Amino acid sequence: MINLQVAVLGGGSWGTTVASLVAKNTDVTLWARDKATVDEINKHNSNEKYLPGAKLHTRVKAHYKLKKVVSDADVVIMGIPSNSFRGVLEEVKPHLRAWVPMISLTKGLEKGTDLRMTEVMKEVLPGHPVGVLTGPNLAREIMAGQAAASVIAMEDDIIVQQLQKVFNSGLFRVYTNDDVVGCELGGVLKNIIAIAVGMGVGLGAGDNTRSALITRGLAEVTRLGVALGGRAETFSGLAGMGDMLATCISTQSRNHQVGIQLGKGRPIDDIIEEMVMVAEGVKSAPTVMALAERCGVEMPIARDVCEVIEGNRTPLQAFQGLIRHMAGAESEPG
Repeated sequence: MINLQVAVLGGGSWGTTVASLVAKNTDVTLWARDKATVDEINKHNSNEKYLPGAKLHTRVKAHYKLKKVVSDADVVIMGIPSNSFRGVLEEVKPHLRAWVPMISLTKGLEKGTDLRMTEVMKEVLPGHPVGVLTGPNLAREIMAGQAAASVIAMEDDIIVQQLQKVFNSGLFRVYTNDDVVGCELGGVLKNIIAIAVGMGVGLGAGDNTRSALITRGLAEVTRLGVALGGRAETFSGLAGMGDMLATCISTQSRNHQVGIQLGKGRPIDDIIEEMVMVAEGVKSAPTVMALAERCGVEMPIARDVCEVIEGNRTPLQAFQGLIRHMAGAESEPG
């Protein structure tokens, strides 16, 4: 056992899963706004809304008062969607002790500022060490006891090695990386490619086409990631290729499912309205395209996904355009 008090903020599928994983190593308190979710976790060790049929570690406790959860925390883990991320940090700020490490689980960008979540944490909570936990991590599989690997990225080598012990447990293997920018962007950008692959599936594309989209998608994700300060090799690892494969091929992937429904001709607003959990790729697509234009990076797959989400093109038009575009030298953008 590690003698730390860990706070996990966010009672969705991944936040709850991470709380259950960390509980194998140390004491954990999860914060959720919904009192019913808090009561269910405390009384039944479950969160049926997000993880049906799964049993949480018995050491996971929950509370709906943010101050109570974070005031004594030695580590804070943020499992909050990007559109609410800053607001929750502002609520946390008055109650947090100095120098407490902050770890993001969120694979999105802040709308309006184009900031990554670690950048938002640095802005709201200057002086706190920040990092990201990312990788090919499908919550339901992990809760079912299946093996998985992840990456924790921080700039401080000493702190990241200590936090590695907090997350690493049994069949959940956690590696370290100091490329925070690359690891964080890998988790953000692959969501958009997953929507594109899903659209192809919805339109009846086969495995050959999916493989081409994933491969070319990784190329454009890497181009933008490197332009924004990440290392190319990061995008070949768990935070890049690993996460992209899981998100692009799994039926559990929210972004993949959004793409499938778009490919079948459903309006984006209807798809989002029916979803229990957030598909970050839908929100991130316009921001990603703004970053790509600012950096002068060609991202034809992401651009077409953005056009479909914004209603400027149909999935069929976008998909036909992508297939025609994949005709130059492999080393060229597109």
